[in-house]
Amino acid sequence: MSEVTTPYAPGTPCWVDLTAADQQAALDFYTGLFGWSGQVGPPDVGGYSVCTLRGKAVAGIMAGQPAGDGPAPPTGWTTYLASADASATEAAITEAGGTVVAPTMDVMDLGRMLVAADPTGAVFGIWQAKEFQGAQIVNEANAVVWNELNTTDVKAAIPFYKAVLGIDAEPMRAEGAEGYYTLSVQGRPVGGLQFMPKAAPPGTHSHWLTYFAVEDTDDAVSRLTAAGGRAVVQPHDMIAGRLAIAEDSQGSVLGVIKPKPMESGG
Repeated sequence: MSEVTTPYAPGTPCWVDLTAADQQAALDFYTGLFGWSGQVGPPDVGGYSVCTLRGKAVAGIMAGQPAGDGPAPPTGWTTYLASADASATEAAITEAGGTVVAPTMDVMDLGRMLVAADPTGAVFGIWQAKEFQGAQIVNEANAVVWNELNTTDVKAAIPFYKAVLGIDAEPMRAEGAEGYYTLSVQGRPVGGLQFMPKAAPPGTHSHWLTYFAVEDTDDAVSRLTAAGGRAVVQPHDMIAGRLAIAEDSQGSVLGVIKPKPMESGG
């Protein structure tokens, strides 16, 4: 799948956006890295920028805005999971032991959203589509290709997402994938789950990690570094392709991968 023209099934990652301390710097970084088009949005949407590839939405970038007198939220990418009813999903999150970070709200006529954390502390978003279904291009170079939950407690995370959104988790049956789980919706792989990698810095909290496909992983890391980012895990070959984990110029973590041909979801 490349261009998405039908609604995402509930539980499927359908959108990602970045909260950045310096929105314009983030736009400059990612438009340069991935060839996206994007600019700071109008005031009535809080400046939110929908970045596009070939004129179609691929990701959002926004400025971190403090809530009231509180501090600005941390920088980072957020994965949004599709829902048929955001309010019902919010209730299910609480019942299953999660925490609501930002309650369900309307986003004009585009949809309804909320932000929550699972019982292990991983933050994620929920998106109920109306006029905007989510990413219109996935699973090709310069677009999102995979969403992965890195968790400190696999046994707590798996039943939570099953109870809230019906997401199934099964061990990946492949050499080199020991301890890795495939997340599926209606029998279709849509993401991954694993115990926190040993390479993660000490004290790293549970989190969803966004992977972007690239034509050449080594070249992408070279250009990313030249733009002020850095490689956290150097490019290397693994079961899914040639992969690297990096930080952008403001410290937000992302994955870049030249994927091997395989059936996978966005």
